[in-house]
Amino acid sequence: MPQIRGHESDTDSDPAGRIEGARRLLTTAAVIMSAFLVTTSFTTVVLIPEQEFQPGGQANGRALAFLAHEYLGAGFGTVYDLSTIAILWFAGASAMAGLLNLVPRYLPRYGMAPEWARAVRPLVLVFTLVGFLITWLFDADVDAQGGAYATGVLVLMTSAAIAVTFSARSKRQRKRSVGFGTIAVVFVYTTVANIFERPEGIRIAALFILGIIVISLLSRIRRSFELHATRVRMDTPALEFLAANETGPIAIIAHEPLRLSAGAYGDKLTSAVEVSHLPVDYQALFLEVVVDDSSDFETELEVRGITRHGYRILEVHGPVVPNTIASVLLHIRDVTGLMPHIYFRWTEGNPVTNLLRFLAFGEGEIAPVTREVLREAEPDVARRPWVHVG
Repeated sequence: MPQIRGHESDTDSDPAGRIEGARRLLTTAAVIMSAFLVTTSFTTVVLIPEQEFQPGGQANGRALAFLAHEYLGAGFGTVYDLSTIAILWFAGASAMAGLLNLVPRYLPRYGMAPEWARAVRPLVLVFTLVGFLITWLFDADVDAQGGAYATGVLVLMTSAAIAVTFSARSKRQRKRSVGFGTIAVVFVYTTVANIFERPEGIRIAALFILGIIVISLLSRIRRSFELHATRVRMDTPALEFLAANETGPIAIIAHEPLRLSAGAYGDKLTSAVEVSHLPVDYQALFLEVVVDDSSDFETELEVRGITRHGYRILEVHGPVVPNTIASVLLHIRDVTGLMPHIYFRWTEGNPVTNLLRFLAFGEGEIAPVTREVLREAEPDVARRPWVHVG
């Protein structure tokens, strides 16, 4: 789809021309392939003896090539074989182009692939090696790969049919949703029947799925201590809060946005004063991180300056609390030229449980993880924001 040219008036939010071209492309492909599948299935069954379809038969895995050589001669059969190889090559190139467009756009964004996955050349090498590996494991055998291929294609088409059915549930498209639902049921039946007939396909697919999940989790864990923010912006009130502190370090108190009462802010300020060098009447800044979607690994941060119960607060929405705090602290250092100091309380609960909460939901063991993210992002201790825990 990303390769389809749209109208000159297309925008990222409204690519009407590309959508129109995609529909035309898919409709044309569906009509051509339907005609090919129906006519070739009928022709091969009528003209080829049954025993030739069995393992070891001349038509096994190459029914049309068998007809080309049998009825149209060796010359035409050879041309047909070469054209088949070329078509399969182009199909592989098309799949490669699709992966090169999809993987860099989504997987690194969700932390499911390392940062180098954004580059085209490493991905080409990885996909090529995977192709050679599959060819070697299956010994380039069509029958061995057929089950896995059929299962993969059917699962893909089944999930797409179900997704379209759910997307067309509105009142205006209720009749269409019935048709889509009928098609989805047919695909579900076909997929289940294929799995029972060729169970090796689901086993191989399960291994691939397991491999993808394991690699994605390992990548996510490995990248958990990176800065997730692609950009940090602060509104005018937030900049004014920072400008009020013209000299010395900037003291910031980390606060959970779940406790928004005046007493909660007062208790947090009192605790920070007790364990720090802050004066009793210090006008501290509070930093609150609202977790939106922890699966969204990379995002732009918008820091808003607000006043609540007389306290100055920097509010920011982000996918992960410690990494978001670290990004904001580094941005404050770069904008003001002053060193920010942030004050935490130790998180209650089991450290292992808190670490798992951080990896899964972006919360948990905030203070030590924030310090680790800052250490990874800024090797120079003299330029690294300070983390205080009491």
